[in-house]
Amino acid sequence: MQTLPGYGRDVKENREEAQALMRSLGYGPDNRFKAAVSTRNIPWYRDPATILIDQLKEIWIDGELETIETANWVQKLMRKDFTVALSLSGSAVDDPDTQFYENYSCRSSRNYTGYCDPEVEALIDRQSAESDPAKRRGLVRHIERRLIEDAVRPIIFFMRQATCWQPEVRGLTLMDNSIFNSWRMEDVWLDR
Repeated sequence: MQTLPGYGRDVKENREEAQALMRSLGYGPDNRFKAAVSTRNIPWYRDPATILIDQLKEIWIDGELETIETANWVQKLMRKDFTVALSLSGSAVDDPDTQFYENYSCRSSRNYTGYCDPEVEALIDRQSAESDPAKRRGLVRHIERRLIEDAVRPIIFFMRQATCWQPEVRGLTLMDNSIFNSWRMEDVWLDR
């Protein structure tokens, strides 16, 4: 991963590479690129969008936060009516299929960037059908690398969440692969 653009551990070097790219496009400290950064108008979206805007300033991109009300957010993405959009992508299942098919498949209505590469599409189908876990993991890593190299819907951050409960809550089994699993509650009770 560290050999990919922007993934090296040296932040200063990463920024210098990004600034060189911006210079090659005619931008610099005296000629900054301006772009709206659209996001849903709730804290889980606004906060990381604000941090993104702050980071973009380091490479001469001046982002202006454009907050969109929830009722209009998905429609805006589906119309591809944005220059830069920060959106969250959650999954109830810890499996690459949910992310690959939803976000990168040529046929997905939620492929908001419109990315379509028949070779990557075939790899997505191949990894989905692979029954050997080690081979599938290798295919998934290859697909992820291709998506990063193609700069397709870059992942800006990974949200970390925790679930807490009171000691008197009994019978609740928390899963380590998703906050959404095991929430039927028929075996949960309060011991008071």
